[in-house]
Amino acid sequence: MPPEVVRAMEEASRYFIPLPELERKVGARLAELLKAPAAMVTCGAASAIAVGTAACLSQGDPAKLRQLPNREGIRYEVIQQKSHRSGYEHQMELCGAKIVTVETRKELEAAINDRTGMMFFLNKAERDGQIGSDDFVKIGKERGVPTMNDAASDATPKENLWKYTRQGFDLVIFSGGKALRGPQSSGLLLGRKDLIEASLPAMSPFGGIGRGMKVGKEELCGLLAAVERYLKVDHEAEFRELEARVASIRTALNGISGVRTDRHVPVIANEVPHVTVEWDESARGISAQQASERLLAADPPIHVQRPGKGKLLISVWMMRGDEPKIVGRRLRQILSA
Repeated sequence: MPPEVVRAMEEASRYFIPLPELERKVGARLAELLKAPAAMVTCGAASAIAVGTAACLSQGDPAKLRQLPNREGIRYEVIQQKSHRSGYEHQMELCGAKIVTVETRKELEAAINDRTGMMFFLNKAERDGQIGSDDFVKIGKERGVPTMNDAASDATPKENLWKYTRQGFDLVIFSGGKALRGPQSSGLLLGRKDLIEASLPAMSPFGGIGRGMKVGKEELCGLLAAVERYLKVDHEAEFRELEARVASIRTALNGISGVRTDRHVPVIANEVPHVTVEWDESARGISAQQASERLLAADPPIHVQRPGKGKLLISVWMMRGDEPKIVGRRLRQILSA
């Protein structure tokens, strides 16, 4: 976390304040900064899915909210595309939701009925499904069904922070960590005022479905400081620094026979420069898994992704100082052996 975020959290730790009051004050400021109708801080993006779902299913009715996950009298069905299934369904099922899976626009429209409480969209899977975000939002508006967009990893570029609410999604979710570099145990829920109002009592310190989802005053103030910093930081300078880290690692691997490197920027999630390293496993006598294990066994341990056979994906986003050189040097030792 940047120094200003740590300072905000440390300062907040010294004072007593009613948490619902602070949540509303911070939410109002975040809504102003992020050009959203309303906003609140959650204890992570997954928490935002849960409390947002609770708000949609209960429709702002306090009695219905208290009865969750009991489905009686509740619009408990949540529709999502098959390609958008990810494991986050548990956060919705926690509230008593039943997930209804569709693939085509025709199936989506046919699935909407008087039991439908919400439509869920996984932003990083935009290209994987047959129903794009514009059509998804349009159908939700036409049929009076709230739409939620989980954009947890998509705070880059910064315009994304208001892009999806302006697009028409009723609720939008971002991680408080990742690009924002706020507290890792924080998340953002943005959207319709009535749904944010219904989400607030779904989370601690109130009783009910989200009682275990506590956001402390330190996380509230830390995330606000992180958003304020993020909106005024020189992103072009940060991007140049990321490019330099990518170039450093690629240069370190130059000249190794059969090893190819490239600069890779994901299309949606974590949209910043990464490094890909590829080779023929049989020709080099080492697999991507073995290379990854040797990186982890080093001091310091180095964590990378293995997106395929003979392929590593390296994020340089949170590296500091000489760490790109350390990664490049260690990779060269492993792949040259």
